[in-house]
Amino acid sequence: MVTVELDLIQKQIILRAKIITYGNASTEELTALQAQEIEMLWNEPRSIILIDKVPLSVNFRINYAWLPDIAPEDIMANTDPMLNFYRIEEFAYGNISFVDGIGSNTGYFKLENLYAGSTTAAHEFGHGLGLDHPLELDIRGQGRPGIMYPRGTWVDPEYQYDSTAMPGAPGGTMHPMNRRVLPSDIASLHLEKLTYRQGNAILGEFTSVYHPDHASLPIK
Repeated sequence: MVTVELDLIQKQIILRAKIITYGNASTEELTALQAQEIEMLWNEPRSIILIDKVPLSVNFRINYAWLPDIAPEDIMANTDPMLNFYRIEEFAYGNISFVDGIGSNTGYFKLENLYAGSTTAAHEFGHGLGLDHPLELDIRGQGRPGIMYPRGTWVDPEYQYDSTAMPGAPGGTMHPMNRRVLPSDIASLHLEKLTYRQGNAILGEFTSVYHPDHASLPIK
């Protein structure tokens, strides 16, 4: 979830968000790493969009805070659209990181998924912006995968875990480190269709879910 600001003087559109992490596996350093990854990857296309025929550069500004002891009510009562809350733990049901729906501002990250360059945070942030996984998950011959392709996608050999593996075999699917935010991902946000009031808009919704540690819950 982000705020969106039109800066017609500098001819840019600024998307602002603050990543807030909590949980037993969260650290300030890890939080900073995820915020930096999101900002770097989503700015990488250097996209230009047209709003009222004015070309605007798209710029993401991602801040962060580490709040390991945040109270559940602070998340559930939040009204600031810039804030995105993610719990980080070693254990996660389903063994995956996730957010609480398309266009959400809360989620749960598995520590194992958050190594440097993993693109997990940037991918989940994309869900928070309203993007889903593509329907077609065999994109061989189409080059580098976009940020919203999930693990298991069939890609050209150079983007697999193992470039020598057969497609779909162990090692023969997309390594998430190889996906990137592409101009098509920025276009899919449809920033030109948002309702701007005095040059400002919001992209995403308040899900406001506080997640307990999955390891403390009854076994499903």
